Amino acid sequence: MKQLRAKYASVLIVFTCTVMSAALADQRIVVQSTTSTKNSGLYHYILPLVKRDTGVTVHVVAVGTGAAIKNAMNCDGDVLLVHSRKREDKFVAEGYAKQRHDIMYNDYVIVGPQSDPAGIADLRNAATAFNKIAATKSTFVSRGDMSGTHSKEGALWHAASVLPDTSSAKWYRQTGSGMGATLNIAAGMAGYTLTDRATWTSFGNKADLDILVEGDKNLFNPYGVMLVSKDKCPTVNTKSGQAFIDWLLSDTGQTAISAFRVDDKQLFFAHAQQ
Repeated sequence: MKQLRAKYASVLIVFTCTVMSAALADQRIVVQSTTSTKNSGLYHYILPLVKRDTGVTVHVVAVGTGAAIKNAMNCDGDVLLVHSRKREDKFVAEGYAKQRHDIMYNDYVIVGPQSDPAGIADLRNAATAFNKIAATKSTFVSRGDMSGTHSKEGALWHAASVLPDTSSAKWYRQTGSGMGATLNIAAGMAGYTLTDRATWTSFGNKADLDILVEGDKNLFNPYGVMLVSKDKCPTVNTKSGQAFIDWLLSDTGQTAISAFRVDDKQLFFAHAQQ
């Protein structure tokens, strides 16, 4: 009898552990995200709050926006959180998400050496600044990685009526890397680059780089979040993914986003759109 009870007890323990493991797995999601949100420290700040309020455990894959969108289209994530509006709208239009939600914004800035060889300091027009950088053949360091920042850079070159020759222009350098690595290279080369303000504020190796151009409305940088469609990706954890999005859009989530600071500076501004 004792052996039978022990056997049943073992079966019960295994069954209970299996049920608990399944329940925990059901509360885990993968968020395909841009690097700026992770590198700034935002996720380190808000994800414990998400876990506390919703029970959802969030694993973040931080890559450039282009790669994040591609990963989501390959069904390698439950939620997409990026900052490239045209590509986000295309993602929705092609059925990979039902809806896009604005959640927050900040801005881009043009940084460069204090010597400012292109003479762009204090310009209020980013396209004009890009035009002067090209005209003086001053070193410009581009991410060149199809990220949201790289996409914005391309739009600014277009507005400046400049098409940098990536194959022969000695002044235009592409890193194919994230924002942190690109800023490091720009600092080492005393070059200009475009960066989101959150990464810049969190960046430690500024060397003699300063913010030279800011405040242009064309440097506005909105972030959107989308639940990957189960129609395209049957394995999507819709319940927990939606719980995460609902938290971001809630008063609690929006307050947390606004409260996040580095060096007493607010990096993201709540901008929820239901």
